[in-house]
This record gives sequence, C-alpha cells and structure tokens, in this order.
Amino acid sequence: MDELNLLQSSGLSLPSPAYLFGAIIFGIIGFAAYRYGKKTTLSYPKWIGVALMLYPYAISRTWLLYLVGASLCSALYFFRHQ
Repeated sequence: MDELNLLQSSGLSLPSPAYLFGAIIFGIIGFAAYRYGKKTTLSYPKWIGVALMLYPYAISRTWLLYLVGASLCSALYFFRHQ
C-alpha cells in the first residue's frame, strides 16, 4: 500500500479497468488489421493496424481512448480494400 501512495504522490496513477479493456481490445483489432494488411499487401489496413496498436501509449484519458479507437476502426472499415 505504501508503494501505491508513493506512486500517487509522484503524479502517477493506475489506469481504470475500462481503459485497460479498451487498450487490449483495440490492440487486438490493430494486430488483426496489421496481419490482414501484410498478408494482402494493402498499406492502409497495415498502417491503421499499427496506429491501433500504438496509440494507447500516447493517450491517458479513457473517453479519448475510445473516441480515437472508434475513429481508427471506422477508417479501417472504409479503407479496407484500398
């Protein structure tokens, strides 16, 4: 418990379960999109998949995680055959 107080006093906090769930789900979708893009030699799904896997490291707000993830997933849907 002292370690948790030490982390919080230094400005760090643990992510919520909703954030962890979203990061895992979007990471899995991103990995699948990357594999699909690499297998079919399509660049858009491959790079959107990379973005889906990496963006949770740059975003700390849960609502923003879901907003960006949904936007990237919709971009993946629209650009899946280009």
